[in-house]
Parts: sequence; structure tokens; C-alpha cells
Amino acid sequence: MGRMGTNWLSRWGRISETANMFLRGFLGLLLVSAFRLVAVEPLPQAHSHNDYLHRRPLLDALEQGFCGVEADVFLVDGDLLVAHDRKDVKPGFTLRSTYLEPLAQRVRGKTGIFATPGTRLQLLVDVKRDGDAVYEVLKRQLEPYSDILTRFGPTGISTGAVTVVISGDRAVERIAADAERLCAVDGRLAQLEDGSSAALYPLMSESWPFRWRGEGAMPSADREKLASIVSKAHAQGRKVRFWGGPDRLSAWEEMKRAGVDLINTDRLPELGAFLRGEPQPAAKVVEETQ
Repeated sequence: MGRMGTNWLSRWGRISETANMFLRGFLGLLLVSAFRLVAVEPLPQAHSHNDYLHRRPLLDALEQGFCGVEADVFLVDGDLLVAHDRKDVKPGFTLRSTYLEPLAQRVRGKTGIFATPGTRLQLLVDVKRDGDAVYEVLKRQLEPYSDILTRFGPTGISTGAVTVVISGDRAVERIAADAERLCAVDGRLAQLEDGSSAALYPLMSESWPFRWRGEGAMPSADREKLASIVSKAHAQGRKVRFWGGPDRLSAWEEMKRAGVDLINTDRLPELGAFLRGEPQPAAKVVEETQ
């Protein structure tokens, strides 16, 4: 074979290699795009307690379809850092970078659970201290995301894809004084009796009020009390959540049956499987971190 033939084969080989690389890259992009477009089934009752302690904060919960996540925050050098204790804060691990921005990207891109129209997620911000100061910073940080957030105003509530609720050290007076706001307050069960506004307290959270810890059948009196709490809250247009309860299958079954709106868990895959009706091994008792 002459020099011309050899050159032609060499050029053809380079062209074929380039074409194969392009084809592999194109197929890769298609697979990535398809993965991103796959809708995850939203689980409205699933709430990730102390979500930031998981290997992939927020992302593990969203992958399971959870529609509730909790982030504890401290005000440090003018920013809101996510941690359970002050000694555990890490630079860069902020509410904005870990929760607000990733949620905004998914809502605006209609990916994951937000590919399902009408999906609503609750972001529970547990303020560990300095409630008034934290609220002022949080207000400024929420504003760039107003297009995805529930808005509370004098004429009513405009529900967005993400509802921010403040728990812990709640700056109730400051929050209530704002006629227009992008967050609400986590209430307590006692407020079901005091005529407080559901627009200010859309969520009622309480420590698990029963001695029953998930072993054996739930006493009928406890079951009736649980149903009564949920019924009263729903009649007022509020949701219900308990913390510190038994994090196990038997308790999840009772809360689901009673219509508890947000079931707290540290065990994301197990609760996700339960709510999707998938089989799983019998759960063992796991006491929640407070």
C-alpha cells in the first residue's frame, strides 16, 4: 500500500475515534438528562429529622421522595451555619448552600420530586439560639428565593413549592409584626386552644405525648387521643408533627392511620419504603436525637 493509502487509513482512524468519542459523549448526556427528568414519587408525610446529619444532606431525603426536611442553624459571623451543636459548625456548610440554593434549582428545573406538579416541601429551620438576630438574617436570605417560597400576607397565604417554618428559638413577635413574610412559625399543641392564627402557626409540633414506644398494640386511649389531636389541627387548617417518638414501623403505622402530616424519622430508606408500600424487615427501636 502506498503512502497515500496509509495516510488515508490514518486519517480515517482518527475520524472514527473522534466520532466514537462524540457518540459516547452524546449518549452520556442523554442518559444524564433522562436521569434528571425521572420523577421521584413525592411522599408528603415523610420528614427528615436532623437532615443535615445524613451523608448527603437534603439529597438523601429528596432521593427518597421526602417532602419535609429539618435544618438546625446558628448565626456565625453574619451567616446561618447548619449544625446540631455550636462546636460542630463548619465554614461553608450554610443554610443557603445546603438547602435554599439546591431546592431552588430543583423547583425551577422541575426535577426530582418537583417534576410532579403541585409538589410541596416544608423546610423546618430549627434556630438553636439568638432567635431575633437569626430571623433578620433569614429574612434577607429568603428574598432571592421568593419565587419558590410560600408567601404569608394580610390577604392570605400564597402557597409556593417550599414553605419555610421556623422552630426552636422563634422570634414570634418580630415574625408576627411583618405583614408580608416568607416564613411562618412552628406552633405547639396548646395553641390549638388559644385562637392563634393558622397563617402564623401553620404547623403544630410537639414532643411525643404517649408512654407507648411502639411495642405491642397502641392503647386505644392513646389512639383516640392521637386522632383527636390531628382532627382538631386539621379543622383549623394546620399540620401536625411529633418529635422524640419511637422511630419504628409500628409507630409509623399509627401516625399514618391517624393522618399525622409529617412523620419524623432518622431512617430515610425505611420510612420511604413503608410509605411507598414496599416490604422491609421489621424495624427496631431507634430513639430520635433531640
